[in-house]
Amino acid sequence: MSSGDDLYVLYRGPLASCNYDCPYCPFAKRVDPPAFLRGDKSDLQRFIGWVRETADRRLSVLFTPWGEGLTRSWYRDAIVELSHLPHVARVAIQTNLAARTGWLAAANPQVAALWATFHPGQVTLERFLARCRELDALGIRYSIGVVGLPDHHDAAVELRASLPPSVYLWINAADGHVYTAAEERRWTALDPRFGDSVRPHVSLGLPCHAGETAISVLGDGTVRRCHFIPAPIGNLYDGTWRTALRPRACSNSLCDCHIGYVHLKPLKLRDVYADGLLERIPAMWPPEASVMRDS
Repeated sequence: MSSGDDLYVLYRGPLASCNYDCPYCPFAKRVDPPAFLRGDKSDLQRFIGWVRETADRRLSVLFTPWGEGLTRSWYRDAIVELSHLPHVARVAIQTNLAARTGWLAAANPQVAALWATFHPGQVTLERFLARCRELDALGIRYSIGVVGLPDHHDAAVELRASLPPSVYLWINAADGHVYTAAEERRWTALDPRFGDSVRPHVSLGLPCHAGETAISVLGDGTVRRCHFIPAPIGNLYDGTWRTALRPRACSNSLCDCHIGYVHLKPLKLRDVYADGLLERIPAMWPPEASVMRDS
């Protein structure tokens, strides 16, 4: 199977409940009723069946739930199963890392990975770092991120100092916050790639991998080119997604979310992240190690 058969799939089911109460998140402390959760589980299991059967492509799957997925057993089971399928190159999920991690011992550590976010005020640094140490012991790849709000900076500095240098710490620019030059320098000192996030990317008319080698999938199988362009281009379960894949230019004026702009071709961020694209780990990280490899 050649690299030309690669397909990045971002899956987002109906799940919207979360155990955290972050003031910057519209889904904080939302509770999904039991019938809603049963629907989310059923949708996910159908999606897993599609991944299992679609063995003619090399698939990389990122779960991007509105809420927290790893508190639900079906997301944990899905990651374990997908990590052992030979045509799945990577399976990752965005998570607050509040859930237990022992289940990852059953996953293939060469394939399973986590995109984790530290939320100051929702969890102590000590408890969060204990989860990171569990991942280290299990050999699971992960990145850690923080929303770049002014009152998060001290916690982010402490977090960076406490994490192993091999762990990439990313900073997301906060929605609606305009950064001064001094603020941008402070955050860039923690995340050398903060410049990718600090300002929205002008994207209208630019060529994008979305809709060509990356797709967004909803729980009912609706396929969109990306999460941020709502027009459907096909459905996962009737096969129309296959004929829909083709080179496309972005139809939005701006792209300001990492899972969107990472696919904009002119930015060449796929080269930056390579095999770490879904879990948001640059290929040359830590920078000192890449210098040593090149010397």
